[in-house]
This record gives sequence, C-alpha cells and structure tokens, in this order.
Amino acid sequence: MLAAVIACAAPAAARAADPITIGLGMALTGGLAPSGKAALLAMQIWAEGVNAKGGLLGRPVKLVYYDDQSNPATVPGLYTKLLDVDHVDLVISGYGTNMVVPALPVIIQHQRTFLGLFALDANSEFHYPNYFSIVPTGGPHPKQSFAKPFFSVAMAQTPKPQTLAIVGADAEFAHNAIDGVRQLAKEAGLKIVYDRTYPPATADYSPIIRAIQVTNPDLVFVASYPPDTVGMLRAASEVGLQTKLFGGGMVGLQYTPLKVQLGPLMNGVVDYEFWLPTGKLATPAAMDFLKRYQAQAPAAGVDVLGYYLPPFAYADMQVLQAAVEGTKSLDQEKLADYLRSHTIHTITGDITFGPDGEWTEARVMEVQFHDVKGNDLAQFRDPGKTETILDPPPLKDGAIIYPYTKARQ
Repeated sequence: MLAAVIACAAPAAARAADPITIGLGMALTGGLAPSGKAALLAMQIWAEGVNAKGGLLGRPVKLVYYDDQSNPATVPGLYTKLLDVDHVDLVISGYGTNMVVPALPVIIQHQRTFLGLFALDANSEFHYPNYFSIVPTGGPHPKQSFAKPFFSVAMAQTPKPQTLAIVGADAEFAHNAIDGVRQLAKEAGLKIVYDRTYPPATADYSPIIRAIQVTNPDLVFVASYPPDTVGMLRAASEVGLQTKLFGGGMVGLQYTPLKVQLGPLMNGVVDYEFWLPTGKLATPAAMDFLKRYQAQAPAAGVDVLGYYLPPFAYADMQVLQAAVEGTKSLDQEKLADYLRSHTIHTITGDITFGPDGEWTEARVMEVQFHDVKGNDLAQFRDPGKTETILDPPPLKDGAIIYPYTKARQ
C-alpha cells in the first residue's frame, strides 16, 4: 500500500517541478533589435529573481523565445510554433505594434491571454477581450493619447501654429499614430498641408523632407521606427528643414545606442518619452531594477542605460506574475478575468486595464533634446542634461526652446 502511494506521488512531484514556460517572439536582429535585446534581458532578470524565490506556483519559470527578425511576416509562424509545437503555458508579445498585431490572430484562434509590449492600440480592430497592453498610452482614445502631449506643447506657443505636416511609414504603428494625429489636428483647428506614408524599406529620406519643406508647415509630426528615424533626422539636417516643431512619434530617440549615434542631430527635436529616471518616476523599486539591469547590460551587449523599454519589459512580467499568483492558476480565462478586475503594481507605476486592454489612464511624456555635444555616452546618463520634460505639467522640468530652427543650433 505504501509503495502504491509513493508510486502515485512521484509523477505529481515531477510535474510540480516542471517549469512554467513563457513563450514569445522578440526582435534580436533587424531594426528593432537594440530595444528587443534589452527587453529580453529585463525579462531574464525577472525570471532569475522569481526563480531565486521559488518560482511561480512552486515551479520554476522558463522563457522560450525566438528571433522575429524585426519582421512582421515571421510573427504568425513563431507563435504557431510556440503554441502548437512547444506547448508553452503562457504567451506574451515581442516588441512593438508591428510585431503585436500579426500575432493576435494566432492568439485569438488559440484563446490565450496575451500581453502586448509597446503596441499602440493594437486591439482596436480585433476587440479581443483577453488582450492587455503594456504601454503608457491609453484612456478613452489610445491613438490620440500617444500624440496628445506633442499637440499640448505645440498649441501653447505664441503665435499658435496654423499648419501641420504628417509623415510616417506604411506600417501598423505609423497608421495608428497618424490616425490619432489627424483627429488631434482637427480638434486644434490645424490645416494639414502634407499627409503621406513611405515604404518601410525607404533608404533616402531627403526627397520626403524636401516635399514637406515645400508646404512650409508650422509643425511636422513624424511616426517612424528606428531605421527611418535615423534617416529622417539625417535628411532634415542635410536639407535644412525649416519648421517650428519637429518630431512627435519618432521611435528610436529613446535608445541609448541611437542617441550616441545621432548626437547633435537630435537637438531641437520634440518627441515622446515613456519613462526616465527622474522625479517621482525614480522610485526605489525602479532604481533597484535599473541597477541590476545596468550591471548585466555590458556583458549582454545591449543598451547600457536601459531607460526606455527595459523597465516596461520587466513590468510586463510583473503583470503576468500578478495574474498567476492572484489566481493560483494558469487557466487563461481566470488570468484574463483577474487582469480586467485588478490594479497591478509594477516598477513603472500602477496599471489598471480598461476597454480593449488599454490602460485606463495615459502616461505619455513629451521631451525636447538640447545641448547634445558630440557622440559621448556619458552626457546621456543624466537625462536632465540633454532632455527637458515639457509635458505633462507635473513632470515638467524646463521650458521649450522654440522654434526648431533656433533650438537645433
């Protein structure tokens, strides 16, 4: 009888020791790799910490990941493999709108709870109830919330701007951002004098900047991913773009490697930001994570400062952890129900999810780059030396240098 009990207990113990697998695709090569690799390191730091404390539900956690190559076309196949071949217990997204949107049909088909990392209103067409967004956009109008601080800064200037040029890549992120920009422009009474997209593989951006220049806009809003952000800034410098405010939705200016690469070309640009180690954002928990991240970053060959995506990648895992521990389960519906009904505490602040899994309250900042000299990394360690927070008012730490033509000098 005792032998039978032991025989029955052994498989259960073995199952309890099996890791909880968390599957994802991540940009480890291609244009999004600088942030993708940094995000993965943050997730690994979370996994190390959780496992050191006994794991989740008494089981260790294991990340199962594949390189999506910064290419949306690879994403459906990767998630199909994770779910149908690897049979992962939990699934989260890679980095960015362009990678989250193509994953969603696979997730929906498999009826999984899914966390999207830095995806702008990715669920607006699907309305999938078990999707949850980890990005500081949100509120009742997520697309507008991304660009709203840019317009808040612009429309506070004297005289008020009258005209706007909009440009972005022909891809999911830019389309969603531009949809929000058009609505904000309408509300502000701005005349749109240029509204075009360009192929994501564009190599020469000078013709685009020249075409914008012909329209003589007061404001230029750019919705770009890192490779085209670099191209746009170089072209604006070469052409000598004349405008009052330039930037808005340029992804990449938050990455330390791109800051070092671009240097003074960033001066005068007004762009979005999600988190910086300053003021009330620099909580003890956030700074503790940053210390751990920065200790490992050089050996990992990733962004050595990690101010942009890493804190949110870590928070992404904290949200998943909260749902698992709160429900004491891996049941997908129970996890989703928990996330819909609870406020989650993370190192980036408390998160409450609303319709379509967006945050109930947006927390997007607008900053201006200034006094960037050369390409030295050290100048970017203290954000206050090269970036002024212009919006929101509670975080504002300086005044804008206006217009762009003056600020870039």
